[in-house]
Amino acid sequence: MTRSLWTGTIAFGLVNISVKLFSAIQESSLDFDMLDEHDKQRIRYKRVNEKTDKEVKWEKIVKGYKLNDHYVILDQKDFESAAAEKSKQINITSFVKEAEIDTIFYETFYYLEPGKTDSKPYALLRDAMIKTKMVGLGSFVMRNKEVLCVIKVFRNALILCKIHFEQEIRPLEDYNIPSENYKVSPAEIKMASSLIDAMKADFDISAFKDEYTENLLDLIKKKAKGKKYEAPKAAAKKLPGDVTSLLDQLKASLAGSSTSKKAAPKKKTVKAGVTKSAVKRRRKTA
Repeated sequence: MTRSLWTGTIAFGLVNISVKLFSAIQESSLDFDMLDEHDKQRIRYKRVNEKTDKEVKWEKIVKGYKLNDHYVILDQKDFESAAAEKSKQINITSFVKEAEIDTIFYETFYYLEPGKTDSKPYALLRDAMIKTKMVGLGSFVMRNKEVLCVIKVFRNALILCKIHFEQEIRPLEDYNIPSENYKVSPAEIKMASSLIDAMKADFDISAFKDEYTENLLDLIKKKAKGKKYEAPKAAAKKLPGDVTSLLDQLKASLAGSSTSKKAAPKKKTVKAGVTKSAVKRRRKTA
């Protein structure tokens, strides 16, 4: 198990639950080193004093905030005292319907593990949220930053989702997006709806995999052995020559979708989540 990123308590009402915070996400991309083209030696990054050009040891580095052309130096106690309660407590301020939170606000996900003696209040909060179909909205301080968060249920666990503050979301007015009154014909909407209906499927996350990383790792292994790598060819998608309008494209797409659906073999539905086979694949590629 990985090391916890934060330790504290969840507080809702007068109930306190001691918890540890663990990252719920592991990247599937490959980790590359930066090398010198000449001798293939690794490039190191040094912390250098911009005035003396000398390297500074990590333990000699302090944090400062520039105010009126002068730096105010802060230590860890200063950061903690600025939010003494929030540094060690996730305070649930309200319970809301999850559907009311737009997905654009979600940022990062973490597992919450209860303390050794707090399994019962942990399970109580989990089961109560399942019954009421609500999620907890709160905040805390992590790594010297105020974090807005949602606590929700994933399978049998409580998970914490960091969410963005409203001011962190860029306004749509900055972009050239078609207005809600943009003219689309009823026939086009009907045909697009039919195409969506024809492409409906149960959500199965195990059906998707990071093919690019797998192909890249295969290329690296072949290159190490002096072998040539044959890049996979993308399936060509061609529209009939008489297809020109958007409506014609929808009709052709619908016909193609119906044909491919008949030819596709039936597949057992797998619940969304991290499967054992997915974990094994990640370990092999790690």
